[in-house]
Amino acid sequence: MDRIKQFFKLEQLGSTVSKEVLAGVTTFTAMVYIVFVNPSILGVAGMPVGAVFLATIFSAVVGTLIMGLFANVPYAQAPGMGLNALFTYTVVLNFGFSWQEALGLVFISGLFNIAITVTRVRKSIIKAIPKFLQSAIGGGIGLFIAYIGFLNVGLIEFGAVPELNKFTTAPSVLMIIGLILTLVLILVKVKGAILIGIIATTLIGIPMGVTNLSGISFDIVGPFKELDQTFFAAFDGLGTLFSDINRLPMAFLAIFAFTLSDVFDTIGTFIGTGRKTGIFTDEDMDAMENSKGFKTKMEKALLADAIATTTGALIGTSNVTTYVESAAGIEVGGKTGLTSVVTSVLFLLMIFAAPIAGIIPGAATAPALIIVGIMMVSSFADVKWEDLTEAIPAFFTVIIMTLAYNITYGIAFGFIMYVVTRIVTNRSKEIHPIIWGSTGIFIFYFVLMALRGIGVL
Repeated sequence: MDRIKQFFKLEQLGSTVSKEVLAGVTTFTAMVYIVFVNPSILGVAGMPVGAVFLATIFSAVVGTLIMGLFANVPYAQAPGMGLNALFTYTVVLNFGFSWQEALGLVFISGLFNIAITVTRVRKSIIKAIPKFLQSAIGGGIGLFIAYIGFLNVGLIEFGAVPELNKFTTAPSVLMIIGLILTLVLILVKVKGAILIGIIATTLIGIPMGVTNLSGISFDIVGPFKELDQTFFAAFDGLGTLFSDINRLPMAFLAIFAFTLSDVFDTIGTFIGTGRKTGIFTDEDMDAMENSKGFKTKMEKALLADAIATTTGALIGTSNVTTYVESAAGIEVGGKTGLTSVVTSVLFLLMIFAAPIAGIIPGAATAPALIIVGIMMVSSFADVKWEDLTEAIPAFFTVIIMTLAYNITYGIAFGFIMYVVTRIVTNRSKEIHPIIWGSTGIFIFYFVLMALRGIGVL
């Protein structure tokens, strides 16, 4: 016990083993829903659900352990919501990459994140995109995720004009029940509300005929047999990814979108929770922008996050990122990496939940998507909507991302409109070279797609 206290510097940081264990359990209950939601999203891309279930667990365990043992901070990692939607609905279904190729793109994104973490490039990226546009991107992804939740159970139907479901199908009714139940649990501050909501909705779905009990398999080994399909599949994807030069623009856009979303998701979590709680000092915050190496907890935490994405891609899942739900554990006293270690151990035990993973219907995970979306749109508060030079880029980011069903396109339109508003208002000096370059690439891509559409290319 004394060694644990010394390793994690518990006394120095004003914490105890009991506090850290409680914090680890709290963080786990707040984010364990991803173990069930991630396979349902990546499964749409054609990935084997059992393998993704295990990949989600293993990537969370590895990433969170690195965060705890290397950086000694109370943050947990797992495949990110929004990033998994980007993987499935944009990169695979829209851009046309195979899921193996998409894993290859995630792997490259992870390597790029590692590179910018050990250099000062990170500083440039952080300063390049204005805060209001970062907030619009985050909120837009939240709406996108919620929209997926509505569509997955047919609550919104597509005809000549999209319309509300008439509630004639059992899945849509079950989703409404699950959504109301989960919202009530959250509002009365029940720990693990989203997980409880998923389980309760699944049980309610049994008499409704939505939950298929025949999907239960008590073969714990079964998902492991699928794991060889995703393990190192990223390398198979890399083998075919760049064989067609015509796909290079889309590949670049995908890597850019993965990296951009992951970087700001992580930094936003660290800044939003770490500074006011004292987990990260002013020295840590300065180091994030100015120094090289790994002298501070912030730098180590950023590296841990980047390594987790690369590792997750090799195991077989979309980008792994630091979860804002870590704040739940921090609020109950978590201050050190021991919190993360406890969380990772609990994630590992979720392997034994594999038999029930296959019976959870989309109607049970859809409320989780909607609620996570609600939480993410809070970032809209950072946009000055009364200022049209902020409102216009933010609006196009959100509306294109959601209605075009494409996160990358939303980011592209946000960048383009940001450049337009700054040029028109004689504020072009505010545009960072990275924004100029990215906008040029986006415009080139859209021109290329237009020429293909009219048969010129």
